[in-house]
Amino acid sequence: MITFVVLIGVAATGGVIIWGQFRNHTAAYEAENYNKNVYQGTLFSSGLCVTTGEVSLDGFSPDTDLHAAGLFDLEGQNVLCGYKLFDKVYPASTTKIMTALIALKNGNMDDEVTVSAHATDFNWDEVTSGLRTGDKVTMYDLLCGLLLHSGNDCGTAIAEHIAGSEEAFVEMMNEEAAALGATGTHFMNPHGLHDENHYTTAYDLYLIFNECIKDERFVEIISMDSYEGTLTGADGTVRKETWTPTQAYGAGTAKVPDGIRVLGGKTGTTEKAGNCVILYDENMAESPYISVIMGADGVERLYEQMNALMSAGITGTSE
Repeated sequence: MITFVVLIGVAATGGVIIWGQFRNHTAAYEAENYNKNVYQGTLFSSGLCVTTGEVSLDGFSPDTDLHAAGLFDLEGQNVLCGYKLFDKVYPASTTKIMTALIALKNGNMDDEVTVSAHATDFNWDEVTSGLRTGDKVTMYDLLCGLLLHSGNDCGTAIAEHIAGSEEAFVEMMNEEAAALGATGTHFMNPHGLHDENHYTTAYDLYLIFNECIKDERFVEIISMDSYEGTLTGADGTVRKETWTPTQAYGAGTAKVPDGIRVLGGKTGTTEKAGNCVILYDENMAESPYISVIMGADGVERLYEQMNALMSAGITGTSE
């Protein structure tokens, strides 16, 4: 019994010494390596306008049936207005800003694209840019038809050329949305025709559009008054299509509030989505903003609400 206790005591004493040495070594290691594994690059939200909830704006009263609205001060990195920013909405053709982003990141603007039969298979009441099966069109011209005239045919032609199929292209769209932090977004097609599983949020659209305007080619296109696309038919015949902006400021059918310049944007309209528009705008000091209205009840009301939003947030006046 005595021998047993002594052996245990020795073992226990030896254990304490070893454990103490281990703890000292661990403490020294932790002190030397503290924070080495902490991410020290640019934080995800760096340079972004961030909010976790609603942001009211004096002078702007959103219609009660409006789906969402937002105004983002890019220079000050502030959300000036956030109405239902994180609610699920249908994007309609504002989808096409993501289609353009994928094309600009992964495509060659000088590529000659051959238009498939699938890319021209749209109903008479679905907007197209006049593409015909077998046409050859440059990628740049397709982007102009996509962003200015909102051609669904351009969206499909771009998708098939970049990824080989619409389905593969949509995977790229969803991967890019996730990379941008647009976690409330899921795409089903490159053009925005209605699908219950094709949705976004006003804040996610801001994230996507904010990435788009970093590319000068995107800004160049959405700023155009018009563009004449060149299409070469399967028989070699060359024809021209003139595309003008669908957003009313660019088309000259809506007046921009004093003190504000609209550089360009993208519209979207379906029965479920309502009337939508996202804009790149600035004040007279050239400070940039992104403004978005989703789900207005009619075109006239869309621009009345947008004018009120921009006036209240950008110039500090209300109309």
